[in-house]
Amino acid sequence: MTPRPPTVEHLNIEALSGLPDDAPVVMLNLMRFRERSLDGDGSGWDAYLRYSALTIKLIKAQGGTIAWTGTAEAVALGSPEDNRWDYAALVRYPSRAAFIAMMTSPAYAKANLERENGCAAHTILALRETYNNLGHVPSKE
Repeated sequence: MTPRPPTVEHLNIEALSGLPDDAPVVMLNLMRFRERSLDGDGSGWDAYLRYSALTIKLIKAQGGTIAWTGTAEAVALGSPEDNRWDYAALVRYPSRAAFIAMMTSPAYAKANLERENGCAAHTILALRETYNNLGHVPSKE
């Protein structure tokens, strides 16, 4: 019997695998950092930076790219108590299968230790594009 690859706690492979995989997917990452890294090596942000340095290579190896990152400044709509995030990132993958392959790889399992050290909470939402005006060129009329 082949050993099952390592998985990240709370990774919902079944739900992701059940969705159509015929188009790129963008993963919306919402993160709240610990004041101190669980391993004592700096802040939660410091641990997250170590995680990012490891995972960018894994993302690129799957054909993915980081589309956008930024700090969360205020809850503009919704309950502030339910939406305490420090940072957000949009990561684009060519498919859900590419995301799952990265998240279940032994290399990601190693990087994930830094994510766990740094993040008090981390939610990832899989997004299917329905509209994109970023490439729109206005007419000269």
